[in-house]
Amino acid sequence: MQLTGYYPGVAGKVTEIHAVHYHENWGFDITFETQVGRELCEFFSELQDGRDGFWAATVDGEFAGAVAIDGRDREAARLRWFIVDPKFHNRGIGAVLLEKAVQFCKEAGNHKVVLFTFEGLDQARRLYEKQGFVLTEESSIDKWGQTIREQKFELHLEP
Repeated sequence: MQLTGYYPGVAGKVTEIHAVHYHENWGFDITFETQVGRELCEFFSELQDGRDGFWAATVDGEFAGAVAIDGRDREAARLRWFIVDPKFHNRGIGAVLLEKAVQFCKEAGNHKVVLFTFEGLDQARRLYEKQGFVLTEESSIDKWGQTIREQKFELHLEP
């Protein structure tokens, strides 16, 4: 496995993996795919070194997963677009991506990292909790053609 930053086409790959995976497994509709694509493109257009981070994992040159840190809100960096292609699950790729993102936040001087997810993603939740993230909020919302139990996790870093 190799970690890289942005490369041409990676925004499309991240959007596609999200759209397909969450449609097939959770029934999410087109509003999910369009939100991921729109917000990811906005993130890349405003990306600033030292504040924001993006890492893509590849295996033998093939996209395997990604994670980003959106540091635009100085109160709390936001972990976003964390996904591993299901065909690469159980290889430790998610743990490496998450560790890289948290380490970046520490080096950038962030005091808090937040992430939003939903109930049922147990494998990812175990990775979050292993890194020290704590569930701080939960609520049921209608989103992406479904009713989901949205969850907010926070990680407080040493100043």
